[in-house]
Amino acid sequence: MRRAGFALLAGLFLAGLALRPPIVGIGPLIPEIQDDLDVSHAVAGLLGTIPVLCMGVFALPAPALSGRYGSRLTIAACVALIGLFGIARAAAPGAAAVIALTFGVGLGLGFAQALMPVAVKERFAQRPAFATGIYVLGINIGSAISSALAVPIAHAAGDWRWSVASFSIATCVLVVAWWWLTRGEAPHRRADVTRVRLPWRSGLAWRLVGIFGSMACLFYGLNNWLPDAYVERGWSEGKAGALLAVLNIAALVTTMIIPWLADRRGSRRVYLVLFSAALAASCAGFAALPGGAWVWATTAGLCTGAMFPLVMTLPVDIGRRPADVGAVAGMMLGIGYTIGAVAPLALGAARDATGTFTTTLWLIVGAGGVLFTLCAAMSAERIGRGVTAPAAP
Repeated sequence: MRRAGFALLAGLFLAGLALRPPIVGIGPLIPEIQDDLDVSHAVAGLLGTIPVLCMGVFALPAPALSGRYGSRLTIAACVALIGLFGIARAAAPGAAAVIALTFGVGLGLGFAQALMPVAVKERFAQRPAFATGIYVLGINIGSAISSALAVPIAHAAGDWRWSVASFSIATCVLVVAWWWLTRGEAPHRRADVTRVRLPWRSGLAWRLVGIFGSMACLFYGLNNWLPDAYVERGWSEGKAGALLAVLNIAALVTTMIIPWLADRRGSRRVYLVLFSAALAASCAGFAALPGGAWVWATTAGLCTGAMFPLVMTLPVDIGRRPADVGAVAGMMLGIGYTIGAVAPLALGAARDATGTFTTTLWLIVGAGGVLFTLCAAMSAERIGRGVTAPAAP
């Protein structure tokens, strides 16, 4: 791999660091945010719902945006939006302003996430799982750092806003790093990206939507409400936040190992089935055997660390051209994240309605069951058929 390739991989890794703190870093802070803003669980759940919803809505037009401006400039602009709106959100005086500015954060997240597979297909088509694993490693490290440090920073500063602001300022620094590392990139083939539409009639593309949507429900459900569920069970906020940190740190172990193995040995489908089954089982553990929380958090983390890069590689596997990858990824992320966006709000509403997080945790188990069923139904023959996105008029 040439020096420019290593630089782009480093840039993708650093950009990935910015894609989860605005969501995962909020979860451990929700009890403090609720007290400060005087809102219900359902309203607080909007802080998780809005970014995920935006990642769905804005993933759909992302390929066209990349086609016009190129992925280098577009990713830089999107990461900048995440940082700047994050700083503004931290300074916002009331609940309405905090929620409104969360839409700006989600705008940047939605476009940036959908453009990552396009960059992989453009430069790393021969090793897609490895390159995908690099930026997913950045995503998982960002998740681990934000979940581990959110509460300590807030307590040290005496206000949850300083925690949110710290992550947002770091994101602005990452914009500069991305721009410098990718300075040698050649212009992208923009015309190719703009000639296709989303493959609405492809059954294979819809299967990817279902897999990603159920995985998003599970992941964001845990990251938003797992700490609160254990605070309800008598844990301190710091200990409950550490549980989420363990989940995200454990993901780092499999994020690189499993994609690397998947590029060289065996079928990616086998890994998808095995890890989705273990993930559903760990969620059941949270609900039925809460005393084993550290074991379930570690298991769930190992599984999400493997699942996310494997699922993000599927558009690269089935798209025949970069344009097809962008279209399939846009559809998968767009509709999948829209499905996942319902989770924080619906799960928070379930807690408000029942007065306990037990129902919330069992609903997350249900999402895990759907994920396993859909992964088991993915065959090598289906993946091998591929998808060619229809030409734009």
